[in-house]
Amino acid sequence: MINFASQNEKYYQDMTKADVVNEIARSTGLDRASVLRTVECFMEVVKDSLSRGENVYLRGFGTFGIKVRAEKLARNISKNTTLIVPEHKIPSFKPCDTFKGEVAKSDAVID
Repeated sequence: MINFASQNEKYYQDMTKADVVNEIARSTGLDRASVLRTVECFMEVVKDSLSRGENVYLRGFGTFGIKVRAEKLARNISKNTTLIVPEHKIPSFKPCDTFKGEVAKSDAVID
């Protein structure tokens, strides 16, 4: 992760997929192309599993799952109308307790 220190505060730049691939390649010594294929394959497996209604459990990291949002009324303020948003599914991620603990102990500053 790239950090920029300024007046005793640390600001962290958001990581992109390319940054993740570069970091894994650097730390493992594998070539970047192999790491990129692996990361993209992992993301496809997670997406395919969720689309089939299967959760993905990664011990020590967290759970990728599906949440169902109930039907609700919404308002279009500019047209002053109401509409019904139907029930729909969205992907979600729930970090495990150790992951949450590590984030809580970090000194990262978020804007």
